[in-house]
Amino acid sequence: MRVGYSIAIALVLSAALSASGLQPKDQGGSAKSVADVREVDLEGLKKLLVPDGAVKKPLLVNFWATWCDPCREEFPDLVKVDADYRAKGLNFIAISLDDETDIKTAVPAFLKEMKATMPTYLLNVSDPEPAILAVDKEWGGALPATFLYDAHGRIVFKHFGRVKTDELRQAIEKELRQGAAVTAAAPQGSD
Repeated sequence: MRVGYSIAIALVLSAALSASGLQPKDQGGSAKSVADVREVDLEGLKKLLVPDGAVKKPLLVNFWATWCDPCREEFPDLVKVDADYRAKGLNFIAISLDDETDIKTAVPAFLKEMKATMPTYLLNVSDPEPAILAVDKEWGGALPATFLYDAHGRIVFKHFGRVKTDELRQAIEKELRQGAAVTAAAPQGSD
């Protein structure tokens, strides 16, 4: 079965690279200046994808890794998307599939280099298949992978491989317009 094969290989490759010392070096200097990356397990991932709360916004989720060339190539575009849409009501989280030993080194150094400010998590699971299935049953685990959820937690856009930024922006704008229309139509003062 191919589901999870790409992530499983990625996790093994990441562990092998880390053990061999071939991971990207921290170019950021001191630990004080690196981005905050939090570790998340399967249950934590599920909570990130379906957050609790009365006011829900569209959610953009990007799965990536520092050793993934297409991930590194698309990341500046995603940082720009975050900057352009965060104030307009888009939540965006980045989920790294790097080795957990890179949570304080390669991952934050890359985020700092990219000037990324979105919340970032490092997925730490021993078996990637349940995580893949929790995200999308059609996703085989290939990286990068980008998912846009509407305000109700449904996937309304997904792309496997380097995302086409224009298509992603169109999908985000559509969700933000729909969210604004629903908010405008909601009765005032009802709880």
